[in-house]
Amino acid sequence: MEQSDKQFSIWRRLLALVGLFMYLGDIGTDTALVFRYFHEEHYVWSGLTALFIITGLTVNQIFSYAWFLEDMHKNVMDSKPKRWYLVLHIFGMGILLRSYHLLKQGYKEIWGQETSHNQRSQNGYLKKGYEEGSSKLFSDSADLSMLKLFETFLESAPQLLLQLYVHQNHEEWSVLQYMSMVFSFFNLAWSLVDYRICLRKSLPQSRELPSALPTTVYLLYKLFTITSLILSYSLLLILSVYSTVGFTSLWLLGTIRAHHLKTNFCSSGVLELLYRGVIGAVLVFTFFNVKGQDTKRDMTVYYFFWTVINFSTPLLMFFLKPELKTITIFLVVSGVIYGGSLLGLILLVLYYRFLHPKQEAKKQYDEVDGLENVDGQEKETTPSTRRTREFIKP
Repeated sequence: MEQSDKQFSIWRRLLALVGLFMYLGDIGTDTALVFRYFHEEHYVWSGLTALFIITGLTVNQIFSYAWFLEDMHKNVMDSKPKRWYLVLHIFGMGILLRSYHLLKQGYKEIWGQETSHNQRSQNGYLKKGYEEGSSKLFSDSADLSMLKLFETFLESAPQLLLQLYVHQNHEEWSVLQYMSMVFSFFNLAWSLVDYRICLRKSLPQSRELPSALPTTVYLLYKLFTITSLILSYSLLLILSVYSTVGFTSLWLLGTIRAHHLKTNFCSSGVLELLYRGVIGAVLVFTFFNVKGQDTKRDMTVYYFFWTVINFSTPLLMFFLKPELKTITIFLVVSGVIYGGSLLGLILLVLYYRFLHPKQEAKKQYDEVDGLENVDGQEKETTPSTRRTREFIKP
């Protein structure tokens, strides 16, 4: 096994383990909050917290099971009883099942195929098996990364917004609430890092791990822009609970935009509609390239309105809620919104101007419908590689 491939296998296993811990911690603390709020007779908070958990789990199980069926049909994974997979997904075990498969495959890649380069060159069968194993490892990790990103923006980000609102407006100061917000934040951060690494590895001929600087700048740009926007949303909720109508409108606009762009991520029309709804939820919190095309204009429009929301919300609170002028938490939140917005915009420009791998992608990526061109050789595209190619881009 080449050193870069072995390094990637070890890194994938580490990301899977940490990501699994973050995921379980996020779901666990949020579930505990559901029971705590219910016990304290905060039924609305309990119901909303449970709703976000159920929505994220349900959508993930639908996509995960559909992808398993696609891969079985194309014979790119071992055929297992469909009923067994169905039962596990009904009980919300899709991400756990995929994490297990990824860890198992990673173990085989690291320790089960320690064959020298000369042996692989001399034995075509071993070389083919090695290449298929590496491809399977990447496919599993890419699918898991997509599902984690779905879960982040359907559960973690809305949950973080809800708990911030409860904390700011109702002075809830429980340790469990802080734990929920911490896990939601780090689950968000980790899924973004994992997603970028998987997407970077999807570039043909790219065998190395993404360098630390672009990944760090990308992560900070996303965290600053998302966090400042969530804090602005929380202030709008304090100003009026009818702000939820505005959030719903933003979701509808994002969904309509994805529909207008005619995304082609799913093989089923019904799943494609669900996918576009998920994209709408993602766009409520941050910008992604929905179709993998030039989006300079779309991004400019998005961050123009993002800037308007972030810079006007604290001012609205200042004039419409004068009793908050001397409250320390309002001053701190406003400072974080303004500071995070400025830093986020600076890092955004830095990343897309100097660190984005689009130029490398243009040089290396040449696709034909249904085919991939890698090292001058065309090969059939599997459902997983097609999903990676059609998924949202940073």
